[in-house]
Amino acid sequence: MNIELFIARRLTFSKHEEQRMLRPIVGISVASVALSLAVMVVAVAVLTGFKEQITQKVTGFLAHVQIVSFDGNTSYEAAPISRRQDFLPQVAQLNEVAHVQAFALKPGIITSGNNMQGVVLKGVDKDFDWSFFSANMVSGGPFALADSAASSEVAISQTLAKLLRLKLGDRFDMFFVQDPPRVRRFSVAAVYDTKFGEFDKLYVLCDLRHVQRLNGWSAGQVTGFEIYVKNFDKLDATYLQVEDIAGYKLLPDGTRLLVENVRQRYAQLFDWLALQDLNAWIILALMLLVAGFNMVSTLLIMLLERSQMIGLLKSLGIQNASLQKIFIYQSGFIAGKGLLWGNVIGIGLCLLQQHFGIVSLNPETYYLSQAPVALELWHVLALNAGAMAAITAMLVLPSMLAARISPSKTLRFA
Repeated sequence: MNIELFIARRLTFSKHEEQRMLRPIVGISVASVALSLAVMVVAVAVLTGFKEQITQKVTGFLAHVQIVSFDGNTSYEAAPISRRQDFLPQVAQLNEVAHVQAFALKPGIITSGNNMQGVVLKGVDKDFDWSFFSANMVSGGPFALADSAASSEVAISQTLAKLLRLKLGDRFDMFFVQDPPRVRRFSVAAVYDTKFGEFDKLYVLCDLRHVQRLNGWSAGQVTGFEIYVKNFDKLDATYLQVEDIAGYKLLPDGTRLLVENVRQRYAQLFDWLALQDLNAWIILALMLLVAGFNMVSTLLIMLLERSQMIGLLKSLGIQNASLQKIFIYQSGFIAGKGLLWGNVIGIGLCLLQQHFGIVSLNPETYYLSQAPVALELWHVLALNAGAMAAITAMLVLPSMLAARISPSKTLRFA
């Protein structure tokens, strides 16, 4: 039988008058631990959700990895590459590769009435993965691509639709500055809204064959290939595999290929997201300090209140290490109750936000209309384990004060 654990249980759950005197102090400690853990759970869930949502939006437009011409310039008028590449089957068979698709780009100017807007026409083919845009579709849906003739239907963002006063089914002209200048008429088949203003204002999805004809390319030429990975955490490893297969490859026509991942193309954005981790660590540290100091205060008060009991136990021959364990166990019970309530509050708030979107955001600033929440079990378990370990470690030193209590002094006034 663990005598230290038995005594700690009796002290914690006793209905004795002396225990009732400590209940306000214990209640404050429980509330402090609960509030600290709830804040940590919410902070980690929101930060994780924010990073996931922003990453999904960026990769939805640009994919995880792109293979383009190495000789292409930094504008959207890139040099073409052949669509038939020997390495594509090998890339598609990589374990972490989910999908490979061809694309082509062409900058232009949309005119609608007196309104004008510069955009990039992104040509897609039948192999295009519509899942990201379908999940953000406001009206309409993916346009069909026939084998015979190029489709004149396009998908535009709600941001562009408002700027140009377009709606589903409307037609508009798009001008292309080249020699000679060209114009094409398109119709709106779908309106999407990702809340990512930087890209929503930029991209218009169309039939790949339109871009090929506007650029004077053959049916076998494209801007490049987009590769989607199954697990974003393994992006770097997958990128290196693709680079080994296709990177800096010299094609028979003298074209060289460049492999880029989304982190390289938008390094500033992902560096900004990485900085959010620092904010999370600061919040976690502050919350642990608050909970820990409250528990230390409670432990010191318990030691003072139980000084006579400590003197009696010492006179009966109990060791200092066992006394220390008793009060650490008792503090652990109190902290455990606080963690339980903290989980209830923190997880409850996250679920409310997930289902009802109580906290809204400005999409122009945060690229999201409401605070995102990604509640993961292992995050909650890690926070609980880390909080309990940190609080226990902070209690070790104060609990040693029990060894300094003299039985002769405490029992004299019993």
